Amino acid sequence: MPSILITGANRGIGLALVRLYLEHGWHVHATVRNMSSCSELRHTDTLGYPGHLDIYSLDVTDYVQLHNLAGALQHQAIDIVINNAGLYGPKGYGFGHCDVEAWREVMEVNAIAPAKLAESFYPNLMLGQKKVFAALSSRVGSHTENTKGGGYIYRSSKAALNSVIKSLSNDLLPQGIKTVALHPGWVKTEMGGTNALISPEESAQGLKRVIDQLQEEQSGCFLSFDGSEIPW
Repeated sequence: MPSILITGANRGIGLALVRLYLEHGWHVHATVRNMSSCSELRHTDTLGYPGHLDIYSLDVTDYVQLHNLAGALQHQAIDIVINNAGLYGPKGYGFGHCDVEAWREVMEVNAIAPAKLAESFYPNLMLGQKKVFAALSSRVGSHTENTKGGGYIYRSSKAALNSVIKSLSNDLLPQGIKTVALHPGWVKTEMGGTNALISPEESAQGLKRVIDQLQEEQSGCFLSFDGSEIPW
């Protein structure tokens, strides 16, 4: 049974990814920040999917907890790691009104924590077959497509994440591990809002398709859920 680790798995895109991979018969290691708020994820385990689900508590910025989880899964092959956990930060602010402490928090969750996740589960990926580390980014992190300004906190955190993914590709591809930054689309989630264009299920299906078809020459790239490449 192939295996995958998905962070931020209790709702939205993360939950949709869990269910999709379970439907395809995968062993899913799902992490949630708060075990008391993952009732939908727990319910998923009762729906009769052919795959197998394990749920773990993980705050991705608690590096002791991350180290302990990696230790608990030591020697287990993991084919794919998807860093889905992310933070938007305050909304509705403009130039001159950036919350510095919120900026630090968003940068840690969105850029530093994914790098630590890759370091922690690198040995597991080496034992796996597909060997893919994917991180959910956002096209608002594209310098080329930033034509409106604003969004300093979230934009900069995703641009930093893209840089992390590019560096990981240079370090890990020689060892057979492919890395990719993925734009999930504008998704109807708590973050995306009700005016978004696609459902979490549509996003998850596209993301899985991109990961399934990922080639070595695409490692380190910034790809949309529809497979198109996004300019840096």
